[in-house]
Amino acid sequence: MIDLSCLGTEPHSLPQERKGVELTVQGTVQGVGFRPFVYRLARDFKIGGSIANTSQGVVIQAEGLADDLDNFLQALTEEAPPLARISSISQRKIPTVADRQAFTILESRNSCATQTMIPADIALCDDCRKELLDPANRRYRYPFINCTNCGPRFTIVSSIPYDRPCTSMHSFPMCRSCQAEYDDPDNRRFHAQPNACAQCGPQISWHASTGEKLDCHDAPVTETIKALRDGHIVAIRGMGGFHLVVDAGSESAVALLRKRKQRRSKPLAIMVADLEAAGLICQLSPLAGATLTSPAHPIVLLPRKETASLAANLAPGMGEIGIMLPYTPLHHLLFATPGCPPALVMTSGNRNGEPLCTGNEEAIAHLGDIADFFLLHNREIVTRIDDSVIRIMQGRPKVLRRARGYVPNPIPLTQSLPPLLACGSGLKNTFCLVRDNMAFISQHIGDLANLESLAFFKESIYHFQELLETRPQLVVCDLHPDYLSSRHGQELERELGLPRLLVQHHHAHAVAVMAEHGLQDKVLAIILDGTGLGPDGTIWGGEILEVTRTDFIRRGCLAPLPLPGGDAAAEQPWRMGLAALYHTFGEAGLQPSCLPAALLGIAEEKRSAVLAMMQSGFNSPLTSSCGRLFDAIAALLGIRLDSDFEGQAAMEVEALAQQWRGTEEHKQRPEEPVEENGLFIMDSSAFIERMLRDLQAGKSIPELAMEFHSWLIDSLVVIIRKLAGSSDIRTVVLSGGCLQNRIIMEGLFQALEQDGFQVFTGQEVPVNDGGISLGQAVIGGLRYVSGNTHAGH
Repeated sequence: MIDLSCLGTEPHSLPQERKGVELTVQGTVQGVGFRPFVYRLARDFKIGGSIANTSQGVVIQAEGLADDLDNFLQALTEEAPPLARISSISQRKIPTVADRQAFTILESRNSCATQTMIPADIALCDDCRKELLDPANRRYRYPFINCTNCGPRFTIVSSIPYDRPCTSMHSFPMCRSCQAEYDDPDNRRFHAQPNACAQCGPQISWHASTGEKLDCHDAPVTETIKALRDGHIVAIRGMGGFHLVVDAGSESAVALLRKRKQRRSKPLAIMVADLEAAGLICQLSPLAGATLTSPAHPIVLLPRKETASLAANLAPGMGEIGIMLPYTPLHHLLFATPGCPPALVMTSGNRNGEPLCTGNEEAIAHLGDIADFFLLHNREIVTRIDDSVIRIMQGRPKVLRRARGYVPNPIPLTQSLPPLLACGSGLKNTFCLVRDNMAFISQHIGDLANLESLAFFKESIYHFQELLETRPQLVVCDLHPDYLSSRHGQELERELGLPRLLVQHHHAHAVAVMAEHGLQDKVLAIILDGTGLGPDGTIWGGEILEVTRTDFIRRGCLAPLPLPGGDAAAEQPWRMGLAALYHTFGEAGLQPSCLPAALLGIAEEKRSAVLAMMQSGFNSPLTSSCGRLFDAIAALLGIRLDSDFEGQAAMEVEALAQQWRGTEEHKQRPEEPVEENGLFIMDSSAFIERMLRDLQAGKSIPELAMEFHSWLIDSLVVIIRKLAGSSDIRTVVLSGGCLQNRIIMEGLFQALEQDGFQVFTGQEVPVNDGGISLGQAVIGGLRYVSGNTHAGH
């Protein structure tokens, strides 16, 4: 509620005088229909004055009778458009003007620091979809239809304020009809910056794999459907980049895509026409349906029905499939065209390991030997952005990949911090810029594994800095010096003289959750992931920490296992299987007579080389990684010996555990953790010995996979109980890539909440390394302010 005391009015004073107030509204209030909303409110309440977009926010000068002004100000916050996000409203009293009776919308003006926020891209609204498919409408089948309530935003804007000259639509002058809509405050397209029609706006075109434009016997969309139906791969330029598209019901088309893209088994996301079609493929809850149809229209991971008519090689070994609904007009046109397959693979248009292609020439050069045809358009994409990914856990949608529809929406912080850049992690990278009390996490950048991805990282940092008109005074990096993100921080320190602070990986995971939920007091944190450098120089990944926003103490961890071959062990789970046997039984565990059947298939010379590494310690560091323990379990149970992508073995162990339908009445209590100098250690040896015995006795793989999950959950909870017993901490945060596992996440929530703990985890911020940058930003900013610059212990 806006404070009206500055107006100096009493609610029912008579006779009423005219009063004036100037409001500066900050937040996501440009590009979401806020100005026409305010204009209509002013007209309804007989308010004179003006409204303008400025770099300080939306500035409203309002004048009217006291009661009318009161009602206007109240409605301003209570009835704001659903896509508007008001972060603050400042106000001051202004003198009235004798002839100010009308309310006008002024031209945007620029001043110093930008305080407005660019809205995220928004899926096509129902009104535009109806017009798109209405033969009587002038935008019938126009693939770029949009209005104030939908369409591209972040992907087309180059600078603030969010007005057409500052977007990639500046090269498309509006026709007379579109301009009339744009200028009419009562029209749904009033100041809709991407507004266009077939007469004046962007167009699509049909091209061969070489880029040659093809003469279409039918429309480009019809040609696309013909190509997909014939088993071809089509690269389609979309809102934030390219998709590679095939018929999701064709095993041969999917196999061809996998072969050309060199993506052997990583799951492929699909798109279907509507919720009814989704319900035929997946188990669709009301919450899942609401998430699919939300303004972001993300990919949602849902259990696949056995009766689904989909290619078996879409997501091999997984119980869930990523599904999304059409979010651009072009998507809707594809499904509205006769002959369109019921489901389409829509996977990122890039070569493995490279950023998403955005430009036409770039795509032809990089995707020409993958795609058979290109469906292109001529509206430039300023910012590349992938589809967001959601998984429903704990009865809530959890963001696993934060991108289209969510970025650049900020995360509010509990206090202001100096302008800073947090560079994020090496995998699933995002960066974070802080301006005052707002943290702006970038779109998903991906794995920083090559020069192309590093260039995307750097270009995105530059673009965010330009949009926010901020320049960091501080750079924050991961403790690991070899991440490309950390090296970028080193460059900024060297070239610009910026102070550089280092933050431990798992501490950042924990504080990211604290920041999202506004937690300021000390917490206990369970952080489970694949890898992160500890302050002791070893590789962590299965941690229980006592955490503040600036420091942490390690209180518990998984018993370290050898990591034979270093990074190779993450790609070859059989190495971790041998490491677990060595840890449990010593050298005897690697004798052929002791090996489980799956590991007997590993060549004897490879097994001997791994044993030698573990015995000598050469290229075999120790790790407490939960991800690598999952790899070991996958190998010992014969689920996965070699991984095609990061996390595959763990995902398959979870998928098999989900198949177990028995009870756990016979579940054994976890072993008591060993305490060494205040550090509780969860040793997996006894469980692995028991699991192998049960495997030999014929117990099913799904049951053993579920028992591993139960052992892990129970072991963690035992230590939390012990730590809570000697302190007054009753809040637990959960984070790390292994917490994307529904069984672990929900099991920990249930057990800890039953014990009376308050439990928090990432919701809008990923628990995987995509959330690291937020934690780094808060830790680094607070340490910088306080003068504490060490990296925990």
